[in-house]
Amino acid sequence: MEVREDIVIVGAGIAGLTTSLGLHREGIRSLVLEGSASLRTTGFAFTAWTNAWKALDAIGIGDSLRQRHDLFHGISTTSTISGVQTSEKSFKANGKQGDHEVRCVVRKVLLETLSNELPTGTIRFSSKVVSIEDSGFSKLLHLADGTIIRTKVLIGCDGVNSVVGKWLGLGKVSFTGRCAIRGCTFYNKSHGFDPKFMQFFGQGVRSGVLPCDVNSVYWFFTWTPSQQERNRENDPAEMKQFVLSKLGKMPEKVKAVIEKTSLDCIMSSPLTYRNPFKLLWGNISKGNACVAGDALHPMTPDVGQGGCCALEDGIVLARCLAEALMKQPIYKKSDEEEYYRIEMGLKKYAKERKWRSFDLITTSYIVGFFQQSDGKLMTFIRDTCLAKFLAGLLLKKASFDCGKLKLS
Repeated sequence: MEVREDIVIVGAGIAGLTTSLGLHREGIRSLVLEGSASLRTTGFAFTAWTNAWKALDAIGIGDSLRQRHDLFHGISTTSTISGVQTSEKSFKANGKQGDHEVRCVVRKVLLETLSNELPTGTIRFSSKVVSIEDSGFSKLLHLADGTIIRTKVLIGCDGVNSVVGKWLGLGKVSFTGRCAIRGCTFYNKSHGFDPKFMQFFGQGVRSGVLPCDVNSVYWFFTWTPSQQERNRENDPAEMKQFVLSKLGKMPEKVKAVIEKTSLDCIMSSPLTYRNPFKLLWGNISKGNACVAGDALHPMTPDVGQGGCCALEDGIVLARCLAEALMKQPIYKKSDEEEYYRIEMGLKKYAKERKWRSFDLITTSYIVGFFQQSDGKLMTFIRDTCLAKFLAGLLLKKASFDCGKLKLS
């Protein structure tokens, strides 16, 4: 059975749902295909920096999310070797950058908010794309259940192992050699933490604790594992004990967050990235197909911009595609002219996102190297000279405006 659609988005993650909602705000319908049976909330939460809130405001859901997540007033960095705080930076009136809006957003809340704003039937679950082929001015998507969908526009938001990215020739992602363990802890009463991003470094380990709201706290732990340590990835109990054994001179109140975390709220994953030069040499878009989110720019979490950048992608892509589709045809509208306008719209999107993605992937990788280095000299330099600079760098990368939607 063949189904016809104008725009198909593969993947109901942050980038996919943001793009779909952005198009909906512009009066354009899309279909979102999700391979899972429900919305995926891998990662529990993410840091939404100033640039993310500009994107969320552009699609009209910023205020509803603000009501459910605490506003941070700053970021602190502490050495787990000495137990001494090495830097603290306020998010208020930071020089030329002005005030910053930073909150830790629960992924489930964000995805549910995005999906609830979409028309009924926009997301089709249990719909895994297994192959793609050209067919004139359309793409044919073959699904695992035998369905064939013919679409005028194909957008891949299907993560680091993107089927669409593979079709575009972007290739596989690279393993950094580092891994992350993440968790989220829930309290019946207030957890008692100030709304602040708390970072900790020492002995080759980077970790952080971020309150989401009055009852929940998100935490992460990154390190370079041995093969034996990687074998623990499927055992939450062992992962939890491993993290607790590596925290060093961290405040007991912070350690207690990890101790309290239930085993079903702990997960581990390798840290991967796309070689940034592949974005310069490869195809972000080709014809009537493109990629966004982790399918475009998988990066390490060291500047906290993965989810934020996915939100930016969605706004820019929806705007560029709306401009292309709503432009008056020069002659009588034909399939060929429509295909050309779509191609030009996606090229414009790719041009806007290429260097932003290159910058964030590269910066994240370099920052991760400095933050997690374990030599005495590097530790001294990081704790005495780089701590404030690195904290400021996070704010600098967040000082970006993806713009508004065309009709907003």
